Amino acid sequence: MTKIQDTLKQYNIHPKKYMGQNFLIDENVLNKIIGAANLSPEDTVLEIGPGLGILTIELAKRAKKVITIEKDKNLCEVLQKTLDEENIKNVKIINGDILKIKPVGFPNYKIVANIPYYLTSPIIRKFLEAGNKPAMMILMVQKEVAQRITAKPPHMNILSIAVQFYAEPEIIDYVPKSSFSPMPKVDSAIMKIIPKQIPEINTEKFFTLVKKGFSAKRKMLKNNLSILLKANQINLEKIGLNPKVRAENLSIDDWIKIYHDFYS
Repeated sequence: MTKIQDTLKQYNIHPKKYMGQNFLIDENVLNKIIGAANLSPEDTVLEIGPGLGILTIELAKRAKKVITIEKDKNLCEVLQKTLDEENIKNVKIINGDILKIKPVGFPNYKIVANIPYYLTSPIIRKFLEAGNKPAMMILMVQKEVAQRITAKPPHMNILSIAVQFYAEPEIIDYVPKSSFSPMPKVDSAIMKIIPKQIPEINTEKFFTLVKKGFSAKRKMLKNNLSILLKANQINLEKIGLNPKVRAENLSIDDWIKIYHDFYS
């Protein structure tokens, strides 16, 4: 997309590395993002970090309303000019920090975004734990992070458990680093994350249990949990688990069984 290069030059914009500004320049990837979002004319879309508006414009053509959150004031001004030139009226631009904005005023919304990589975990956590969750999240994230999020036993980790407890994550496709300008050091992935009904348990206690379980990777789960619980409380065999099992081998359902056994 030479238009991006022209826009950067026209407004004398230099991408800020510390803000994770890597602009998508591959139209095929853009189409995959749009396709994964399955948008309808009734949808409200929240876009995080719209940048120069390449994705914003396509979202606005398909959705009822697009709300963009952009931290860089200069990019907000450029985006507004671009939307005016395209005569697009259904986009609201908010200059602010997504981590400080509550999604209470967003009815029935989807998140579609090429997010700054350093914000991946905080953004996913914020919206999966929110009272007003999105119907769906389509996010561009680092390839390695996407693989960690979607991991299955015996490769589970704290991040995969944290996301899979709240949602069903899926990798839609991988994206080469050459699809961005400036080009990042790593490849990316398009992820679909759909929130689900969570168990009625104390989430603080649940994740304390999980973190203790992963506290020493080479140790058996029983030994790690003994730090948190009395040794005589730990009977993994009673709930159908191998007493020598390690944390990375457990599914979400296994962790819930352990939680109920320890805290019921």
